[in-house]
Amino acid sequence: MARTIPPVDLIFLLIETADTPMHVGSVMVFERPKTARNDLVARLVRAYRSARPRAPFDQVPEFIATGMPRWQRARHIDLDYHVRHLVLAPGATQRDFLRQIEDLHEPLLDRNRPGFRVWFIEGLPDDSFAVYVKVHHSLVDGISATMRIVASLATARRAGAPAPFFAVDVGTRRPRPAPGVAAELAALSETVLHEASAIRDVGLGLFRKAVQGLLAQPVTGSRPFAGPDLPLNAPIRTPRSFATLALPLAEMRTVAHAFGGTINDLAAALVDCGLQAYLADLGCEVGKPLVAMCPVSLREAGDATATTNASAMFVPLGEPRARPAERMRQVIAAMRSGKDEIRGMSRDAAVVYAASVLGFAAVAEYAHAGGVTGHVANIVLSNVPGAREDRYLGGARLRAAFPVSVLGAGIGLNVTLSSHFDTMGFGFVGNRLVLPNLDRLAEHSRRAFDELTAAAYRLSAVDWPASRRRSGAQRRRGT
Repeated sequence: MARTIPPVDLIFLLIETADTPMHVGSVMVFERPKTARNDLVARLVRAYRSARPRAPFDQVPEFIATGMPRWQRARHIDLDYHVRHLVLAPGATQRDFLRQIEDLHEPLLDRNRPGFRVWFIEGLPDDSFAVYVKVHHSLVDGISATMRIVASLATARRAGAPAPFFAVDVGTRRPRPAPGVAAELAALSETVLHEASAIRDVGLGLFRKAVQGLLAQPVTGSRPFAGPDLPLNAPIRTPRSFATLALPLAEMRTVAHAFGGTINDLAAALVDCGLQAYLADLGCEVGKPLVAMCPVSLREAGDATATTNASAMFVPLGEPRARPAERMRQVIAAMRSGKDEIRGMSRDAAVVYAASVLGFAAVAEYAHAGGVTGHVANIVLSNVPGAREDRYLGGARLRAAFPVSVLGAGIGLNVTLSSHFDTMGFGFVGNRLVLPNLDRLAEHSRRAFDELTAAAYRLSAVDWPASRRRSGAQRRRGT
């Protein structure tokens, strides 16, 4: 049965171009069991190809002249196309593997087919294998996609493999029975009133901040259109650059708490430090704080509904020449201010706020006015929580997961985090024409973590040596 495409999900279809495809991805690296058969990955591919996709992964968008765009069930699904098996050339390096992910992530998904693809990739340097998943953002957001992927993995090495993410049952809420015409009209009227009120409140708030900025008055909370003009905001073109970083989750939590912050605060400070050094490598001088767009989930606990349900805040990061410890304190204060503003909004206002700002940003970038108005943000920075315990696929342990996200709204760098058991995986995606070699950004961010860990050690009496040894071994694993 066809269903109307929700407005936010429809936007991802309407704004998509060849240079800015609107799909999200994830790279999962699995440790091959020592006793595994040589055909382990081939058997997993066959199992995936024999599964039956469930909604929304059995649907395609349909645009009709007499009504709203809708999701329509696909007449035929060729899983040999959707599930692929790749083997890297003998002697392939980690850089070769990441370049393969760049090439797979660049192209648009075919709208005549359901919006997902999966690649099983063998031949990694340490005999591990990877699974790269690519899903259109109109079908799921990061949290919904991650919940499905986690549900598709077993909790024990010898457990049977659950259905693939595109066929797994995550127990989404059943739709309510269709109301009568009178009830539909009443609901529509109420929605219009709520949206109108939200638009008014958001518009007044943005106008007030614009006036404060013009008058050089202090501006608190979310700060869109305050991003300096940098290569991070150059016109986005098709080539992508991709890099990864894995850090020990427990140690990240300890370092963050030593400064009175959260893991998200620490991640923002690490990436900010790394970016300052990376931009200096490119010969780019930064004159004022970078601005991070941070998506904020509006989902209730356990809600895996296949749609986008989020807002965003726009947070100024640290001063350009601040040392890591001082930068961490500046980021904590800015993040708290932004969160307080979003929490003070109604859900409708929070959704309208993000949609309005990104809409204005799209218009400004299309008119090449970002250098005049200020860019909406310089970087997208988000965190998608994963499983808290080990997960397995065909007996192979999931070592780490690295998100591969979207670029858009004139923001040419996206850093998304995904936690898994004891590891936090950072996925760096950039506009490769102006942001090459993102592995250098990942390395600068890792060095910032070492500096902040040393500073946290001086602030607290935590038993650090053991955790420092564990983190060093974990980093040497090459993920």
